[in-house]
Amino acid sequence: MSSRTENRSSAGSSRSDHVIDIVKNLIASGELRAGDRLPVEKELAARWGVSRGSLREAVRSLAALGVLETRQGDGTYVTQLDPGSLLRPLEFWADLQQVSQSAELLAVRRVLETESAGLAAVRLTEEELARLDDVLTGIEEGMATGRLDPETFIDTDAEFHRTIAAASGNGALAALIDSLMTRTLRGRLWRAITERASVDEAHAEHRAILAALRTRDAEHARVRMAAHLLGVEVFAAAHPTDGLDPARPGPGST
Repeated sequence: MSSRTENRSSAGSSRSDHVIDIVKNLIASGELRAGDRLPVEKELAARWGVSRGSLREAVRSLAALGVLETRQGDGTYVTQLDPGSLLRPLEFWADLQQVSQSAELLAVRRVLETESAGLAAVRLTEEELARLDDVLTGIEEGMATGRLDPETFIDTDAEFHRTIAAASGNGALAALIDSLMTRTLRGRLWRAITERASVDEAHAEHRAILAALRTRDAEHARVRMAAHLLGVEVFAAAHPTDGLDPARPGPGST
């Protein structure tokens, strides 16, 4: 690529970044709100002093980030800006990490989920407590009949943790936790549980967490959640270069 072409490319990228900054600032200031329709392309290009090409590139980037959406024949709109959509790139990044970095991601998740358990302890509704109990009862029934397959256990485990995160009342925190429930970490969970022969132990820890939530004791709930997640983290740290066994299922999470 010639230096002239590189300069044109850099200039175009710079103008697109300028548009992205403008949209970001308009949303942050409240001038643009969730669901608002942007003016037509010609008007925006003139208002912001950029070419239509730079404007389109910026819109594509913001759409990929979940900030804008283009509706065919209707225009460009600000999305609902929900944390789950905006933090989706973090999930993509986390899933790209090497197996050797699993312990680091698990440590971050432990910190987040420990706090979510503390918040949930004082915010959970009776309906949410009942839902958590139903989730664990389902695991117990499978264990009693011998029909609890790995996928069901890990999927149900994921539902348990997601329910607690949602009950924290902090949408951003819940979205961050959900974004770290990646394929790599799901595989780590299953290896830690099976190699330690600790399905019963993991389930007992779930029951202990729920018991702490029922008492509305935030600190007790934090301690129980931290202890539960630490086991998988320690396993990952002790086996930093082990590959994941493709024969073992990976859907779900702890």
